[in-house]
Amino acid sequence: MATKRIPTFNSHNPATGEVAGTYPIINSSHVNEVVGKARDAATQWQNLDFNGRKKILLAWSSLIINRVDRIAELISLETGKPVSDAKLEASMAVSHLGWAARHAQDIMRTSYRAPGLLMANMSASVERSPLGVVGVIGPWNYPIFTPMGSIAYALAAGNTVVFKPSEYTPGVGMWLQETFNEVAPFADIFTTVTGLGETGSALCLSGVNKISFTGSTRTAKLVASQCATTMTPVVLECGGKDPVLVAADANLKRAVDATIWSAMANAGQSCIGAERVYVDEKVADSFINLAVELAKTIHAGAPGDGNYGPATMPSQIKVIESHIKTAIKDGGTCAYGGPKSVKAPFVQPVILLDVPEESAAMREETFGPIIIINRVKNMQEAIQLANASQYGLGANVWSKRKGKRIASALECGMVAINSTFSFAAVASVPFGGVKDSGYGRVHGPEGLLEYTYPRTVVRTRFNLPLHFLSFKRRAKDDTLVITLTRWLKGRLG
Repeated sequence: MATKRIPTFNSHNPATGEVAGTYPIINSSHVNEVVGKARDAATQWQNLDFNGRKKILLAWSSLIINRVDRIAELISLETGKPVSDAKLEASMAVSHLGWAARHAQDIMRTSYRAPGLLMANMSASVERSPLGVVGVIGPWNYPIFTPMGSIAYALAAGNTVVFKPSEYTPGVGMWLQETFNEVAPFADIFTTVTGLGETGSALCLSGVNKISFTGSTRTAKLVASQCATTMTPVVLECGGKDPVLVAADANLKRAVDATIWSAMANAGQSCIGAERVYVDEKVADSFINLAVELAKTIHAGAPGDGNYGPATMPSQIKVIESHIKTAIKDGGTCAYGGPKSVKAPFVQPVILLDVPEESAAMREETFGPIIIINRVKNMQEAIQLANASQYGLGANVWSKRKGKRIASALECGMVAINSTFSFAAVASVPFGGVKDSGYGRVHGPEGLLEYTYPRTVVRTRFNLPLHFLSFKRRAKDDTLVITLTRWLKGRLG
């Protein structure tokens, strides 16, 4: 009897269109089987305790960085980004892996709480326990760095992980599984399942204890909807329309350099990349002139040729082109580049000016090497416009004296003052957004705690001659409770 053929799909080199690899489409029954094995392995993984897991995760981090040339080549092949950028991405992923491994024990340590005077005979503590199996659905734009922000922290917290990489970067996902298995003490701790959207959907419905998803807001809503049917909690890291606020006292050369890099690096395919700039009108002309001069020195091209690569996802080209044309139609002007900058699969740098706030180009995520620069009268206006977005992921503020005040007024999950992307590189701080940019956090202590649940333990240390929690409660007990409550009002708690 012939063996049933497993369907496959191809990943492609986006710069050339050539096939980069062929991978199986894992169906729902196979996903369920993988999750079941991960659940069986979870207890054994937890029993290794923090030191045992740390040893393995640090060995994995060493293996990855020692083979950084190989993984960088693979990332570049599947995404089209320069090898140098791929190496930086891999290095940042390794840093997060090491941080999670080293800090999990302290962050998950049992905490002891004051029981309050009324419950003075009790001890109160909160333990942190791993969830079990965590499903991670990763993106294609940063195929090792972004998913590692969930994978590393979930594993360090004591969970097993099933990872579904993007269909555009399955090779990176398989490489992660293969390298982890070289240091793993037993099977099924970390498993990769490849496939298309149906495979991701199957993972959502597989009974994992949590899903961590990175991708578009539209897809995130579908993921959340599916997970709701099985009461599976989710972490959603979605898109952004990240603003840059440039005050009159900003260091313009540094602000322009960082902003153009933020907007253009990785072909603009960064959820925390700059998409709109609000610059004080007093320095706007200087900022724009510097930005145009810098953009002239940058070009898209294949790895080894361009400063950044092609659009990894071909369908995004239409979105980018549409936003450029819409911005112009709505009254914006081109300071550099324009519709002719789009020559699939590459998009050359585009700088747009004075685009109305109601334009789709200002409201929707472009995810391309496009930056819109609008003048504002002051930073108060900049703050209002920045906050008017449906998104709230990251932001950049440029000011020598007002940075902290401006940052604290922004409705977003992360702000970089006089820098860009820096919050993604600092492992000890949480990464995530608000509004349509998602909820939940990866990285830092908050990222570790996302993959645990709290267990409250209250223990009687000695008995009191009072009967608060009993049918033997007396009138004088009620009087004492009311009297103490009226006096304490939460004090001594």
